[in-house]
Amino acid sequence: MTKPETVDQQPELRRVMGPGLLLLFVVGDILGTGVYALTGQVAKEVGGAAWLPFLVAFLIATVTAFSYLELVTKYPQAAGAALYAHKAFGIQFVTFLVAFVVMCSGITSASTASRFFAANFFTAFHFSWGKAGVVVLALLFMALLAMVNFRGVGESVKLNVILTIIEITGLLLVILVGLWAFAGGVDVDFSRVVAFDTATDKGTFLAVTTATSLAFFAMVGFEDSVNMAEETKDPVRIFPKVLLSGLGIAGLVYVVVAIVAVALVPVGVLAASETPLVEVVKAGAPGLPIEEILPFISMFAVSNTALINMLMASRLIYGMSRQHVLPPVLGTVHPRRLTPWVAIAFTTLIAFGLIFYVSAFADSSAIAVLGGTTSLLLLAVFAVVNVAVLVLRRDVRKEGGHFKTPTALPVIGFVASLYLVLPFSGRPAQQYLLAGILIVIGVVLFGLTTLINRQLGIRDAGITDPTHLGDAP
Repeated sequence: MTKPETVDQQPELRRVMGPGLLLLFVVGDILGTGVYALTGQVAKEVGGAAWLPFLVAFLIATVTAFSYLELVTKYPQAAGAALYAHKAFGIQFVTFLVAFVVMCSGITSASTASRFFAANFFTAFHFSWGKAGVVVLALLFMALLAMVNFRGVGESVKLNVILTIIEITGLLLVILVGLWAFAGGVDVDFSRVVAFDTATDKGTFLAVTTATSLAFFAMVGFEDSVNMAEETKDPVRIFPKVLLSGLGIAGLVYVVVAIVAVALVPVGVLAASETPLVEVVKAGAPGLPIEEILPFISMFAVSNTALINMLMASRLIYGMSRQHVLPPVLGTVHPRRLTPWVAIAFTTLIAFGLIFYVSAFADSSAIAVLGGTTSLLLLAVFAVVNVAVLVLRRDVRKEGGHFKTPTALPVIGFVASLYLVLPFSGRPAQQYLLAGILIVIGVVLFGLTTLINRQLGIRDAGITDPTHLGDAP
């Protein structure tokens, strides 16, 4: 009988990504739902200075990216934050919690995208079924993602390139409309760009941090690129310049789009719209077909983000089940499709619940609540990563060099991330409620699995190798 391969004996992934493809992957992962959907909600918090929270979010993301760079060049393997937490702390529950929170952030991000997709659909086809219609369509969209996921989806770099170009094209159209309006005598009010207007119960600093915690949703995605480390040519040399360049491009695009938006459209109109950039195009280029095209580009741009996030979430659930930290039923694989159908159904039901809850009970924009919850979850993970990079300094690697971030940056990143997680940053209570419910679900399932393992006499339970959490069945 042939002996099974050990992890060390298994073939390595093919290194196919050079600087160009990796840059497109990073930019494509960052650009998407956030700026398309949340520009108006950010403007609602700070008025015309909507560009400022995007700039602050970019700076915080960049500081944390330096920590990821040290870790990914030191440990060029997939798994990201779960791997770093596992190596730094070696506590099973902490590793599980980080992996589960990352999984939850994927579901909340996909739910945000589905809600935004539904709003754009009705805008694109010029009819409305009211608030209930948006909810129904968002649920149908999520169900469609589940069916595609069930059939089996392989993410390809070439597809990512195409979708990245489409995403960038939509944002460049908004910027070009702004330039057209500035040069063509359309009603442009640059005074709004520096008009700082906050709610009466918030000071300037609190308003900026509240808006930043929301705008940060637009910057997430850069952390996913570390999962491509094993497929990147010379990651130690390439990753630092490419990741920082990708963040810089995304940050610049966001700031310019925010300036164009508030210069062309009054803040009140932006804040009231679930498709704010469509309002910008209507105001800047009335009569041109661009306003008819942008909703379709927006839908296409967020669809891939939603699919990849749900794919990641279901695979993480499957991986945690196979490593005996979640109930074994969640690791069930369909006999014909060979996909983790129970994990897919489980993550889709959670997404259904999130979409229904925020649509029925959210005090503010449903998209803002879901997007803010995503940033809340990931900022908590980023705080852990910034601590992990300092803890892992004790693991001195003699072979080869790796990127080393200045010690002050992880400290700044930890403080900034932790502050934006805490309630006094101005974050709405509903985001904590949703995040808390998701984490409680994870803790309950973890405890239930521990009891099941004891009953079945399973002794090797635990995430011993986080790099295999996302492996497809």
